[in-house]
Amino acid sequence: MDELDAYSRTVSTVAAAVGPSVAAVRAGRGSGSAVVVDRGVLVTNAHVVGGHRAGEVAYADGSEGRVTVRGTDPLSDLAVLTTDDPTPPALEMGDAGQLVVGQLVVAVGNPLGLAGSVTAGVVSGLGRALPVRSGTASRVVEDVIQTDAALNPGNSGGALADASGRVVGINTAVAGVGLGLAVPITATTRRILASLREDGRVRRGYLGLVGAPAPLPADIAARLGRPRGLRVAEVVPGSPAARAGLHAGDLVVSADREPVSDAQGLQRRLFATSIGRTMPVTVLRGEAMVDVLAVPSELTDH
Repeated sequence: MDELDAYSRTVSTVAAAVGPSVAAVRAGRGSGSAVVVDRGVLVTNAHVVGGHRAGEVAYADGSEGRVTVRGTDPLSDLAVLTTDDPTPPALEMGDAGQLVVGQLVVAVGNPLGLAGSVTAGVVSGLGRALPVRSGTASRVVEDVIQTDAALNPGNSGGALADASGRVVGINTAVAGVGLGLAVPITATTRRILASLREDGRVRRGYLGLVGAPAPLPADIAARLGRPRGLRVAEVVPGSPAARAGLHAGDLVVSADREPVSDAQGLQRRLFATSIGRTMPVTVLRGEAMVDVLAVPSELTDH
């Protein structure tokens, strides 16, 4: 009984702290939730606001306001909203990199139009990947959090909080019965949110290759201190990767002098600062290490 009481106290404490700062948001016919992260600034999912540029929010205390969509990034499913109306206190952003499987998490949102709904569960899995697409551009949202906290339509854009009430994820999808996903709060997503807030968009570099993780030969793995690289499956004709001389079958081990073990590792190097700048890429080709110089162009959704 004592353990149940402690669990209940934790969940109720988090709910009381987080709930007032999670809004119900409506943009056009779409609806969901949003999290206050600064005075006059909220974060939600890109799919909640769609292509709309404005909407309305309502808070647990009954207050309402108008919001402007400052920027959306469908390739991370994140959006930033701003408002001149008063907002509740901002929630503290945590670090999803510190989560462990089995850890208690609390989801706060507005499912099915029910404001301030709270569900609790555990982190069921970490490092999941969520494929997303915008126009012809596609990307993998990295390190997605899987939780068994019940999520329903309207939870999207709401907060996934740890036992201390820190927001560690933005609930983004219902993947099946007992399976919820959240975009993690990490250095990468903080960078995306900062770009949306400052510029209204996220600029990304584009190389034009498709790859999948693959094991490194034992001697190379021992030398580099890691077991995998990114095997190039396809190079888009005419792309920066093609112009640089990358080929299908190459095993990428580093980009911009940073280790690459999977697609996410490469994506982390392809933000605005990479566009138009020479990026050294090291690949294992046959038995030889080969250095090529690629110049990423800007990723567009056309």
